[in-house]
Amino acid sequence: MDEKHELVGRGNRDGARLFREWFAELSKTADDGGQSAYVFVMGSINEILKVFDLPVVFPEINSLQTAIRRVAHEYLAEAEDYGYSPDICGYVKADVALQLRGGSHPMGNIPKPSIAVLTNACNTYIKWAEIWHRMYDIPMVTIDVPGTREAHSKTWSGNPQFENDRRYVEVQLRELIVTCEQVTGKKFDIDKLRVVLGHANAISVGWKKVLDLNKSRPSLFNALTDGTIFLGVANGFRGTETGATYFNELVEEMEYKAEQGIGTLTEEVYRLIFVGVPCYPIFRRFNEMFTEWGGTFINSTYLWFASGGANRGFEYDVDKPIESLAEGVLISVRDAMDSMFHQDCALEEMLEDYHVDGIIYHPIKSCRTVSTGLADVRRHVARKHDIASLFVESDMMDRRVVTEAPMKNRIDAFFEGLASRRRRSLIK
Repeated sequence: MDEKHELVGRGNRDGARLFREWFAELSKTADDGGQSAYVFVMGSINEILKVFDLPVVFPEINSLQTAIRRVAHEYLAEAEDYGYSPDICGYVKADVALQLRGGSHPMGNIPKPSIAVLTNACNTYIKWAEIWHRMYDIPMVTIDVPGTREAHSKTWSGNPQFENDRRYVEVQLRELIVTCEQVTGKKFDIDKLRVVLGHANAISVGWKKVLDLNKSRPSLFNALTDGTIFLGVANGFRGTETGATYFNELVEEMEYKAEQGIGTLTEEVYRLIFVGVPCYPIFRRFNEMFTEWGGTFINSTYLWFASGGANRGFEYDVDKPIESLAEGVLISVRDAMDSMFHQDCALEEMLEDYHVDGIIYHPIKSCRTVSTGLADVRRHVARKHDIASLFVESDMMDRRVVTEAPMKNRIDAFFEGLASRRRRSLIK
């Protein structure tokens, strides 16, 4: 196999394989009655859990996989029949149904939790974890991460407020370690934490490089489709040698594509940013409605917040593992929250470097945290920047509110407008 065929597409192939292996391992854990930790993408604290050899379960990933595999409606209906309202988070409802089914999932069996670990990054997390606490009577550890007080007011290392926040997070991480010792019966190994942090550094650095490389023209990967695969590996394999190797090789692939001018589309016409959570019930078709016009998503706020802020490329200091972990959690989770609550700031950062033609805002019924205020964000960004935008609504889980025909009409009209803008700019 020549170099091009070996490298191009390797990240997608390996990512799909790793996901299958990950779910197979979770199935084995479930069948063996082993322990597991239920966590969330924004602040999984996977670094500590890996020290205790706890398999991690990401209910958000489990839920979106039911939508991609077109069975989410079955899970949603079961949870609603059980008593959950139609207007709450679809991820939560799909997970509730999964628990009611004893962990049965399209990708395998999901083990029961031994501990739940969460942050305050999403207001749903706490209520969601309380469901597991009631179902299984397990310890529930909430890491309260201070967010940015107001837009454009971040503090950094050395600032008194930042140092107070970092120490506050550190105390909570040390309490989590004690709880993990009690749950697993294992003693905490700080040298093992150093190894885990080293692997996490490789993933974080690699993830940032991959995102930065997509500034290339043409773009090297589609942030909506390919990016979701990369994102899954960044979360599920954080702190592992497997994850570190994957991202080292992904950087190699993207650098090769940049050098050879190999884009994600045969002909890239429009470069787009995606804001919100993807439309998983018709995931492939949703993306095709943009690529048919030569549009590709070069970045998204989703890759920002759903990576828990790993896009910043923060590197832990392995000589001060717990202190540095606290600093990293503070910076990354705070950044993930900023990309939801101050999305205008996140977008303006992207607009500067990515040669953007348009922004796609995708509010969804199931997630008010991400969707609330998007119309205001759109108006604010439009006032400051001469950038075309589209506001198209659907859902991340519930196919009952996803209607392809009117969605396509709006997308087609958006691209016709983009073409008109481009012609006018050429005349000038």
